[in-house]
Amino acid sequence: MTVRIGVIGTGMIGEEHSRRITQTLTDGEIVAVTDVNAEQAQRMADNLGLSAKVYDNGQDLIKADDVDAVLVTSWGPTHEEYVLAAIEAGKYVFCEKPLATTAEGCRNIIDAEIQAGKRMVQVGFMRRYDSGYKMMKDVIDANKLGEPLMIHAAHRNPEVPERYVTPMAIHDTLIHELDTFRWLLDDDYKSAQVIFPRKTRHAHSKVEDPQMVLLETVKGVRIDVEVFVNCQYGYDIQCSVVGEEGIANLPEPQSLQYRQAGKLSSDILQDWKKRFNDAFDVELQAFIDGVANGEIGGPSSWDGYAAAIAGDVCVKAQESGQIESIEMPERPGFYA
Repeated sequence: MTVRIGVIGTGMIGEEHSRRITQTLTDGEIVAVTDVNAEQAQRMADNLGLSAKVYDNGQDLIKADDVDAVLVTSWGPTHEEYVLAAIEAGKYVFCEKPLATTAEGCRNIIDAEIQAGKRMVQVGFMRRYDSGYKMMKDVIDANKLGEPLMIHAAHRNPEVPERYVTPMAIHDTLIHELDTFRWLLDDDYKSAQVIFPRKTRHAHSKVEDPQMVLLETVKGVRIDVEVFVNCQYGYDIQCSVVGEEGIANLPEPQSLQYRQAGKLSSDILQDWKKRFNDAFDVELQAFIDGVANGEIGGPSSWDGYAAAIAGDVCVKAQESGQIESIEMPERPGFYA
């Protein structure tokens, strides 16, 4: 079965996902596209050699009879509207993070999905599909480290544009770690605190950088995450899980070593898309296969909701400088 996919949002990530569905993955076909910039949507279709219909808006695309599933890669504040519309239309939807820009919006999606009676939504937390993180998950689940005690992590970008402001360090950057740690530990968060070290001279006036986010889980695991979005040297993701009987470190991305001019060196990635390229492939193939089989998996609406709740509290902690409580509602049996 070929899954006919409609893409809402043809910016950078929308085009990347459309390219991989068209050129790399199997059993998926882009048949419809739309964007607030109609010329951009048409340009993407032309660049990829698609015969996809260009729609004026996402709502009409979702209703189209020849669209089996929807890919939402538009501006974050539009996600809730389109995901709810897809659920109402009875169509599976892959939504890039955030699922919604507020916890309340995520809850609306959860309620609609439960009402529909089956999983309809997969959220784009691609790190769960990264080979390094999957190895860490296997080690933790097999209890090879004993009980986890601590996690030390870092999320570094070479630089960010002027539109990137302090709360985005949580909602746009840390959001991946907030999901990943819940998944690795099979645990929820209890509290958050944000500490601001000395500010780098490379940060513009609208962002405090770097930041240290301190989390505590319900089981008592302590987590510290360095968010440094103007580190200058490259895109660098680090994670170390400290257990009772051992430590697991996230593997470095594969790279070529050079012996040259009296130095041993290797290149550091500059682009987040290249760092998780394989994970993007695996997650989207899993979505396509799930749609074809009538049962999707992967990160759920509940996972998007949990990350949003924790993210909102982390932003509150940015502002207060205090330890703030994170209160997660009881998980519905629907998402057990």
